[in-house]
Amino acid sequence: HFLLTCLGVGWLMNCIISQKDWSGSLIVASLAGAFGSSFLYGYNLSVVNAPAVYIKKFYNETWQRRYGFSVEESTLTLLWSITVSIFAIGGLVGAIIVTPIVKFFGRKCTLLLNNVFAVVAALLMSLSSLAGSFEMLILGRIIMGVDAGISLSALPMYLSEISPKEIRGSLGQVTAIFICIGVFTGQVLGLPEIFGKESRWPYLFGMIIVPSLIQVVVLPFLPESPRYLLLEKHDTSKAEKAFQTFLGKDDVSHEVEEVLSESRVQRNTKLVSVLQLLRTHAVRWQVITVVATMGCYQLCGLNAIWYYTNSIFSEAGINHETIPYVTLSTGAIETVAAVFSGLVIERLGRRPLLIGGFGLMVVFFAVLTVSLTLQNNVHWLPYLSIFCILAIIASFCIGPGGIPFVLTGEFFQQSQRPAAFMIAGTVNWLSNFAVGLLFPFIQSGLQTYCFLVFAAICSAGAIYLFFVLPETKNKTLNEISQAFAKRNKLLHPNTSQLFINGKPQIPKVFLI
Repeated sequence: HFLLTCLGVGWLMNCIISQKDWSGSLIVASLAGAFGSSFLYGYNLSVVNAPAVYIKKFYNETWQRRYGFSVEESTLTLLWSITVSIFAIGGLVGAIIVTPIVKFFGRKCTLLLNNVFAVVAALLMSLSSLAGSFEMLILGRIIMGVDAGISLSALPMYLSEISPKEIRGSLGQVTAIFICIGVFTGQVLGLPEIFGKESRWPYLFGMIIVPSLIQVVVLPFLPESPRYLLLEKHDTSKAEKAFQTFLGKDDVSHEVEEVLSESRVQRNTKLVSVLQLLRTHAVRWQVITVVATMGCYQLCGLNAIWYYTNSIFSEAGINHETIPYVTLSTGAIETVAAVFSGLVIERLGRRPLLIGGFGLMVVFFAVLTVSLTLQNNVHWLPYLSIFCILAIIASFCIGPGGIPFVLTGEFFQQSQRPAAFMIAGTVNWLSNFAVGLLFPFIQSGLQTYCFLVFAAICSAGAIYLFFVLPETKNKTLNEISQAFAKRNKLLHPNTSQLFINGKPQIPKVFLI
């Protein structure tokens, strides 16, 4: 599985390099940015699974040493639940504070400074056992969540602003690919032969420092986002150099003029706040679509799949000692599917991959429900359940796994983008927390039928996107805005003239 993942990533890099739109600096920026950001998010989603037993034992020993008696089972469960779920609370904090940070420091510098949170969190978590303090581990998890909340907004923002529109979708998928690679890496390093032992579990958290240091070493040699330099710093000289570096050509006059036309409109426009963005009629349906896609991204049930995997594998007759190795197949499938999506997104487009991904998840959730309900009566049905799990993961990663981040960067103009990513991040992390909090109760009440809830959410998402989402492949911001204009009631029904309150207008969002 590890070789398969490496082969998939190598295939992606080969295809990227063979395309003229990909410069060396663009490749390095995407890889370094993702490795120190979305990779760590994926890694921290899976890294707590393997050492769970040893961490709980550490909690109990610490409690007994302090108070002279063992911790109650209910208290231990609460402490462990807090340890896992507090990551989402930190992510919410990061998503809320990212807007003023990217405005003041810029996109690239935000990614660099964000590594301070990652390094502090890694030190706290890796040294918690040595210090005999489980509070350090919990604090480290929430700080790591802040890092993830910032990076999952700042990284897609940076990548969307440095890429040509012809490969904007493929570059945006790098975020999703590295989330999957991070999950898979956490699974691999958690094996008993590596760090999945009682004496070695702190090293799992110490490894977080490595991607952060790589990003700190590489990113300073790359330019800031040229759009940020032009539209927010009004520095034409640096913006031209940034365009030349990322596009790999000397003549960037067309790109500079294209962004300057937006700058002339926005020169006296301040960065839009979240409240102002929510009140802006011209982007109402863009905001609704971002909220819908981000909500479905977390509520579609993939986290529940991870929760249910071990028991399904156990029902299939797989030995408990070998389940961690079989579980690697989920991480490998996830990575390969994300790589495939990155390769085809500029050919098929965002719309078919999103709708098709959610549609396939509905089908496989339905089959999984039937399989789980009847698997005690038919000996081969547990293997069908395993297939459905892998198929659901692949369907998610082909479309819904990364495209919502791409769309958020494509829908909004420069002054609106930080607020849009803040909204998207808030919905993302609140939904993440809701799934972690509510799924045990849903599963307890509905048993094997619990996945029908997620099938309904995926179905609703696919239907909404079918009727509302326009294709954004190879389109400028102006063209995407015009695709939403009629729904936002900015176009007169019988003409192409723009109307607001019955008067002809040319909204700023179109003058780009």
